[in-house]
Amino acid sequence: MFHKLDEVEAHFQDIEVRLTSPTVVSNQNLFQKLSKEHSSLQPLVQTYREYRKMREDFSANEVLIKEDSGELKQMALEENHRLEGELAKLERRLKILLLPKDPNDEKNIMLEIRPAAGGDEAGIFAGDLFKMYTKYAERKGWNVEIMEITPNDVGGYKEIILMIRGDKVYSVLKYESGVHRVQRVPKTETQGRIHTSTVTVAIMPEAEDVEVNIDPNELRIDVFRSSGPGGQSVNTTDSAVRVTHIPSGIVVVCRDEKSQHKNKAKALKVLKTRLLDMKQGEQNAKIAADRLSQVGSGDRSEKIRTYNYPQGRVTDHRIGVTLHQIDSFVAGDIDPMINQLLAFYEAEALKQQTSS
Repeated sequence: MFHKLDEVEAHFQDIEVRLTSPTVVSNQNLFQKLSKEHSSLQPLVQTYREYRKMREDFSANEVLIKEDSGELKQMALEENHRLEGELAKLERRLKILLLPKDPNDEKNIMLEIRPAAGGDEAGIFAGDLFKMYTKYAERKGWNVEIMEITPNDVGGYKEIILMIRGDKVYSVLKYESGVHRVQRVPKTETQGRIHTSTVTVAIMPEAEDVEVNIDPNELRIDVFRSSGPGGQSVNTTDSAVRVTHIPSGIVVVCRDEKSQHKNKAKALKVLKTRLLDMKQGEQNAKIAADRLSQVGSGDRSEKIRTYNYPQGRVTDHRIGVTLHQIDSFVAGDIDPMINQLLAFYEAEALKQQTSS
């Protein structure tokens, strides 16, 4: 491990030198690429340097312990006892930082929310999750763009598609994919009975143009007049766009913008992201035994979380964690669960690395 760390540090230093070169500075694409790599390696290199300095202090104390028998020896013994614990923590952190990175971690995401079981209540809860993720994104300083949103007649939604852009969005939210279950008394319930409804959440890394090539001849594009819930007219022109990818059968409808051109651009962006997700899903199915980026089977039909309003709790079934703070959670304070999910995955990845 330490030989690898020495190589990484040498590469990091080489990047630092190159970033001061006039040739690199004048080439913005190369400069940005090297700056991004420098930034990604910095936590690992800084941690390694801290670890190495602590090892040097530990070794110096070992010399004192062997050569001195007075107060200095006692101080060195106490200091090394503390350093042993700190070194163990840093070594574990170094192992985590050396784990293979998910190539999608730096990407923006497409977030799709759809009601599943539970009728109108599922659609209302889809709206609650929409607000939860939007408020969370605001807390993180991310940008949220509505790609498509289809309301129903009772204040809920049939479909919500968002693009979320920011720093390492996918790495933070990738474990939110799955079935989210809500247990509560719906507003439409007259006898006070608790209902159970479900909503599916899909988190997909944004597809870049170089990753997904779409043959225009494989597309069918239809335009139509957009309408809102209950059939009322939203636009008086044929601005809504339906894009069908014939080989895969994927259909994307965008009607949020008043411009047909903008709706078409959004629909193609959604289509590319879904195609990339499908492609990666096929690849992941082939290497499922080696996949570390999912909890459990990773199947989106798998229930991952329950929001129980009567008991005021949110439970993540993959890691067995329950938080009794449902109001703040659905208001966007989801970091307490996100952080535990990330820690769980790191631990699982370390176990797999150790056993392999």
